[in-house]
Order: sequence, then C-alpha cells, then structure tokens
Amino acid sequence: MRHDIVIIGGGAGGLELASRLGRRFGPREGRRRVLLIDRSIFHLWKPSLHEVAAGSLDSHQEGLSYPVLARRNHFSFAFGDLTGLDADDKTLTLAEIRDDDGEVLVAPRTLGFETLVLAIGSGSNLFGTTGAAEHAHLLENVSDAEAFNRRLTSAFLATAYSDERTLNIAIVGAGTTGVELSTELIEGHDELSAGLTSDQKFDLAVTLVEAAPRILGGLPERVSTKAAHALQAKGVRLLTDAKVNAVHADRLDTSKGDVPADLIVWAAGVKAADTNPDLGLATGRLNQFVVDDHLRTSAPGVYAMGDCAEAPGPDSRPVPARAQAAAQQAAYLAKALSHPGRDPGPYVYRDKGSLVSLGGDKGVGALMGGLGGQNFLIEGLVAKWAYMALHLDHHRAILGVRRTILLALSRLLHRRVSGRLKLH
Repeated sequence: MRHDIVIIGGGAGGLELASRLGRRFGPREGRRRVLLIDRSIFHLWKPSLHEVAAGSLDSHQEGLSYPVLARRNHFSFAFGDLTGLDADDKTLTLAEIRDDDGEVLVAPRTLGFETLVLAIGSGSNLFGTTGAAEHAHLLENVSDAEAFNRRLTSAFLATAYSDERTLNIAIVGAGTTGVELSTELIEGHDELSAGLTSDQKFDLAVTLVEAAPRILGGLPERVSTKAAHALQAKGVRLLTDAKVNAVHADRLDTSKGDVPADLIVWAAGVKAADTNPDLGLATGRLNQFVVDDHLRTSAPGVYAMGDCAEAPGPDSRPVPARAQAAAQQAAYLAKALSHPGRDPGPYVYRDKGSLVSLGGDKGVGALMGGLGGQNFLIEGLVAKWAYMALHLDHHRAILGVRRTILLALSRLLHRRVSGRLKLH
C-alpha cells in the first residue's frame, strides 16, 4: 500500500493537517492521497488531559472518532504505531496489534509513501529523577489521565472513611498543565464535598512544586503573579525554587524539604520519544527531529511538526511545544503539500499569547500584539472565554463551524444535567 502523503500522529497538528489536506483534495482524491495513522482510535485535544485526570471531563464524550473524522474530511485513517522508517526506500513499519489477552490481531505492516509528516508529539522529561518513573503519574495521553482519575476516585473514597481525613496531592511542575490541574482538583473536591455528609468530609491539600523562581515561567511575569494569587486563594500551596531530588511512594524529597503526598503527578518538562534517534533522522538534545525553516527533516520528503520537531523560532530559539505552534505548522504544511511545485516561503512562528484556565469563571493570559500593545493582559471571565475559544477553534478546524456549534451546545447541556465532576 502506498499513499502520496502519510501523517503519523493525530494530535492537534497532525489531525488538522490531514483535515485541511483532505478537504482541499476533495472526496474523490483525498482518501486516496492522504493517510493519517495514530495509535489511538479517537482524538482528544491534549490540553484537555488535566480535566480528564481531575474527573471534570469525560474522555468518551469529548473524544472524536478518527474514522468518522476521516470520512467527513476526505482522508483515510489507519490504526497503528510507528516502529521503523526507511527514508531512502520511502517505507515505514507499523507494530503488530494485540488484544487484551496478548493475541496478535494484526501482523506488522509496511507502508510506502511519497511524502511523510511526523507529528508524533512528545512525552514527559523526568530529568533522571530517582523514583519518578515508579511513583509519579504522567499525563501524556488519555490512558494516563484515565489511570490517574481511577486512582483519584479511589483515594477520595478511602480518605472519606479514614482517620486522617486529609488527602495530599503533589504536582511537580508549575507550567500550564500543573497549574490547571491543581485548580481542577480543588474545584472537583469542593463539588464532591458539597454532597457528602459531615462525617465523610475530608480536606484536600494540593502542593505545586516548581524548580524555577516562579510558576508559569514561560509566560510574562504579570500573568504568573496573577495566577499565583488565584491559586493561593484557592488553597494551593506553592513551593518554588524547589528541586525534586527523589520521588517516593508517599512523599517528594526536595531541596526545601519533604513534601508528603498520597498521589504524585509529574508535569515538569517535555521530551520527545527516546526511540526517535533510531529512525535515522537528525535529532536534537531532547530527541526532537531537527527541521529547517520549511519543516523538512534531514531526509528528503520527510517533514516533522509539533512537539516532536525542533524548528527554528524567534531569537534563535526553537519553536515552543504549544498547541498554537502545531496548528500554525499544520496550516503551513497544508499549503506547501497541496501545491508541491510552489515555494510557500519559510515557516515563521507567531506567538499569539498564552492563556491559563484557573477554574470556574476565572482565567488569566497575555495576548501578543493585543489592544494594550505588545503584551496585553486579560483576566477573569474574558480570559476564560478566550481559553474556551481556543478549544472550539481546534474543533472548527476539524469539524467545521456548524458541527462545532452543535457539539458545544450539546456538551453544555450535558454538563448542566450530569454535573461537573465525573466519578466513574
């Protein structure tokens, strides 16, 4: 089997690229020319994983089926996991597929391509910390988030009937994921407590541990300060300038002393897969594929985008691993690959700002080049609405305007009826 364009990875960037190309080629050509491959059967916007982990988002309701999206956007989809690449022969190998009992359902497959786009994302960077892999929960995919939610639900139940009556949760890394997860946990606990009897109520102690001097280090300091005040008002303990030396089953060993923890989440740093260098392409320090200003890797006909790509960005720094970067690269490659004879010019990353959800009707963020000059601060309900708009814009790119509106309304009504917190 051979396709003109094969895209590996159906994340924010890969799925948007496949959808854009499929619609441009149309129903007759799109399915023949564009193939999207992913290791999951449904898509979930990765910035929503912390909500799945906290139980405030149902992944099965929020997830979108890749085969259905493929049909609507005129591309083909295949379930699989990349294990090998021969860039010279223009072939790739997908791993075998097994069922829950270990029986082989699908043997390893080899596919051919004319153009390959790698959009396989990244994972967590544990920085070699002792015990992190054994005792900390990661939030790299839906399975990770659901696994943590199951542990959280069990811990809620156990604490409600324990003598301690306090559940300690430590989150390593005060970037966007760590900050947003802490607020979702606090609000989820508050909603749960409102329905418990007085003898079942328990306290939730969330500690956010950050090695840098302040939280949200990649965002403007004003945004960091606003977010810190909001977190502390919710009862989140902030421990900055604290390096984690080791992770234990019941605590963190940090440079500022031990942090007790019944549950630990690692949300510090990102790193591409350790297997990336085995694919025969040039990779950087964080295992990302090194690409030029046209997103081309070291092999002809092979591109990389999103978190797995080390693309040249502003001020001689790589493009940051953000959803907005993946969306911009998808738009760029859609134009470049749909008209291969035309040079679209170099890809230029444009930072549109950053937004952080702080739960409820609260948010904070900075819009680059906004109304207030180069760095325009927004907060409160306006920031929350802007944050929600980012999610809806991603859905618009893969579903269209009408279906996005219907989906947003149906989910709003479902949340009104079923409640905010999911305890399955």
